[in-house]
Amino acid sequence: MADPSSYRPKPGDIPDSPGVYRFRDEHRRVIYVGKAKSLRQRLANYFQDLAGLHPRTRTMVTTAASVEWTVVSTEVEALQLEYSWIKEFDPRFNVKYRDDKSYPYLAVTMNEEFPRVQVMRGHKKKGVRYFGPYGHAWAIRDTVNLLLRVFPVRTCSAGVFKNAARTGRPCLLGYIGKCSAPCVGRISAEDHRDLAEEFCDFMAGRTGAYLRRLEQRMTQAAEEMEYERAARLRDDIGALKKAMEKNAVVLADATDADLIAVAEDELEAAVQIFHVRGGRVRGQRGWVTDKVEEVTTGALVEHALQQLYGEESGDAVPKEVLVPALPDPVEPVQQWLTERRGSAVSLRIPQRGDKKALMETVQRNAQQALALHKTKRASDLTTRSRALEEIAEALDLDSAPLRIECYDISHLQGDDVVASMVVFEDGLQRKSEYRRFQIKGFEGQDDVRSMHEVITRRFRRYLAEKEKTGEWAENGQDAGGEILAPDGSPLAGPGLGEGALTEDDGRPKRFAYPPQLVVVDGGQPQVAAAQRALDELGIDDIAVCGLAKRLEEVWLPGDDDPVVLPRTSEGLYLLQRIRDEAHRFAITYQRTKRAKRFRAGPLDEVPGLGETRKRALIKHFGSVKKLRSATIDQIREVPGIGLKTAETIAAALAQAAPAAPAVNTATGEIMEDEQDTAYGKTPDAAGAPVATGVPDE
Repeated sequence: MADPSSYRPKPGDIPDSPGVYRFRDEHRRVIYVGKAKSLRQRLANYFQDLAGLHPRTRTMVTTAASVEWTVVSTEVEALQLEYSWIKEFDPRFNVKYRDDKSYPYLAVTMNEEFPRVQVMRGHKKKGVRYFGPYGHAWAIRDTVNLLLRVFPVRTCSAGVFKNAARTGRPCLLGYIGKCSAPCVGRISAEDHRDLAEEFCDFMAGRTGAYLRRLEQRMTQAAEEMEYERAARLRDDIGALKKAMEKNAVVLADATDADLIAVAEDELEAAVQIFHVRGGRVRGQRGWVTDKVEEVTTGALVEHALQQLYGEESGDAVPKEVLVPALPDPVEPVQQWLTERRGSAVSLRIPQRGDKKALMETVQRNAQQALALHKTKRASDLTTRSRALEEIAEALDLDSAPLRIECYDISHLQGDDVVASMVVFEDGLQRKSEYRRFQIKGFEGQDDVRSMHEVITRRFRRYLAEKEKTGEWAENGQDAGGEILAPDGSPLAGPGLGEGALTEDDGRPKRFAYPPQLVVVDGGQPQVAAAQRALDELGIDDIAVCGLAKRLEEVWLPGDDDPVVLPRTSEGLYLLQRIRDEAHRFAITYQRTKRAKRFRAGPLDEVPGLGETRKRALIKHFGSVKKLRSATIDQIREVPGIGLKTAETIAAALAQAAPAAPAVNTATGEIMEDEQDTAYGKTPDAAGAPVATGVPDE
């Protein structure tokens, strides 16, 4: 626990102007981001007598080891910078809204030649019109099913569309009149786009004028005694009205607004949002957050607005936002919303009438969401706490292991040997801190030696960060693990450790945070190797255990007999989950490496030749075989290939033996060059080419 006076800046050093400040802990990790109209006045509030601070604020300032700030010109800039840093650094003491689901949207891909109506989740894409979010995907499909009768817009995937265009036959929806079948030319691209625009207008709430036009056309058809057309129009009107009934009118003046309500107690807060378009509720969503800082309702509303509109622009930000309490001050937030929309946005508290009544409904939803969350959370917290306590008791630990790291080795008969490191904090996955390793110290199959190497590399980095001595390896490279994003994608290449990040980068992507418990997948030999690695590094405050798959026994260093936890133990179940996650993560990486190795070709051995130029070479010559027989001058004709590169390519291809031929298993045809597929040429549609031998490395 740090003394705030040890890092308190002198009052004269802090500017009396708007800005954003960051508190960092002893590991240089950003733990809190805040903004202020006056940095001097705001920061002074944190360095008063600890007894006078709110308990959560007191915890934050005693966890911190330094504070820094950035001056900006206006409060609006401070709001924008605060939002950006919270998204980037994910500070543990800031309000972070948790959402237990990914809400589905009704999306119209206006960025395609033939727009498609579909259900979409996740990040919004440019050029796509979104409506929602909806509570359930089936609600979107029910609405679309009704509207396709009137707006027969394409709903099929790209593969189905191309296949229909190739065969000249539309899908079932084209035959029953729920698709205008642009795939077979029944409607032009321009007319189909107009149809999609009408669909979007109707979903956006502009329904009255369209219904009146349909009624006029129905009446005219009846007067002209075209009764079949009139009957179709009558059914179309009925379908549209049925779709509209699914969203009852809540505001009679066709208002476009978002209503935000907050339910809170001392520890947590729930936020509910109703999206009203054209006077009808078009979507609903909600979040829950821990109140890890002293925060008012107005501040919770401000954070909710940042979360809701931080990535939005244009019509996605409504003209009116109704809230239970206004941020203090309100002017910068309102100006920020106006800039994101591009026109004036009204941010206010409803006082009377239909809007106040609807706000009360949203408030009731927020209260129910908070009560439901507390019911679930209590069960989850109880279970996780019991599991950690059981582990601590079984392993004779001083306290519950709040951070657990698990390691697993994976290979295929000694080839492509890799390792994984997964992290669980408070019994939950911390995917942003997963790491994966390539075993480089030796070749062949030796799980014990591999485990020793991985533990050594991981904790050598921890010591380097802890002791603050020396620099990282040149260009940020050493034998550390590969850094992964939360979705599993690499943030650095193989062998790039967290040293590639700067000293002042507060994002938690380093090996700087020690666990209380290291779990290895294996028995006595693996546990002994891990403990030996820690002993060699002089680390004696981290516990080690192993979980053997055969009988699910827990092994401790130096013990001849395992610790046997009951099969019903929550602690054993948590260890199994952690072990299984490490195994999944390791084997996924191992399979990726193996697949990449089998796809490798002679061009991969040419230094400095990237994927773009490889594809350009194959496109120009047609195959590696023809490229191998080309002269240097002919190779230089490819755009981007100079004399030196052409000589290097020719030399590499001359040294590499040609790979064994590939065979199409469906036809028995010998493919001209297996490497063509690896660099972008598509095999015959009848079947994929299969190599009869291993390609050259």
